Amino acid sequence: MLPSRDIARLIEIMAALRTPETGCPWDLEQTFATIAPYTVEEAYEVADAVARGDMVDLRDELGDLLLQVAFHARLAEEQALFDFGGVVEAITTKLIRRHPHVFGDARNLSPVEVKKLWDSIKAQEKAERAAARAAGGLAEDGPKGLLDDIPAALPALTRADKLTRKAATVGFDWAETRDVLAKIREELAEAEAALESGDRAALADEIGDLIFAAANLARHAGIDPEGALAGTNAKFARRFKAIEAGLAAQGRSLKDASLDEMEAIWIAAKRAERERG
Repeated sequence: MLPSRDIARLIEIMAALRTPETGCPWDLEQTFATIAPYTVEEAYEVADAVARGDMVDLRDELGDLLLQVAFHARLAEEQALFDFGGVVEAITTKLIRRHPHVFGDARNLSPVEVKKLWDSIKAQEKAERAAARAAGGLAEDGPKGLLDDIPAALPALTRADKLTRKAATVGFDWAETRDVLAKIREELAEAEAALESGDRAALADEIGDLIFAAANLARHAGIDPEGALAGTNAKFARRFKAIEAGLAAQGRSLKDASLDEMEAIWIAAKRAERERG
């Protein structure tokens, strides 16, 4: 079997990998649940390639992510649930439906009007999905809550942002950004008290509250908390690498250096970054 630019070849390869007796033993063992973590991982690798501006990696990582879609679709096809074509049909239907200002009669809309129309169409789709699930015997227990459509599998910081953003649409929010700062100070004091008590369960709870409050501060300030933390992670890794490089230039390693020595190189790297702007 030869490589191809045609999506049909990817679907053929996936089917071959999942063919009993002649397919790949590892691929044959997989389920929706076992593949899901790889799907999330590949999405992050796409985002990482974008952040690094590496278009060679981006092409490859998009291929890896597309494979995940093909894999899930193949599993579903084997169970007579849907196939890859159904996935494509679902998204093309959604895109056409959600863009009547492009594909329909709703022309010359402002960005605000487009957003309002989009939200209205999404609400209608949500109601239709609920009706379809009920007709198929998949109705959920009890009424749907405001926050129920926010996926639990999202990164915790991103989910905190989305939960509070949705709650704010009905007025459940701080009035002023400075009120969030007061909440952070409150949560920090409670975390300190839990630390002093030695109660690890309480400390974990209070640290979670503190991070949640910080996510709210970012939202109020119009900053993506996940992106902000990603930037800090990159900064920490970059400066720690400077410590390793600084010690290596002296013919030493991390295990040979004291905390004060590592801190001195860290401060120097931080100062150099600021001077570079």
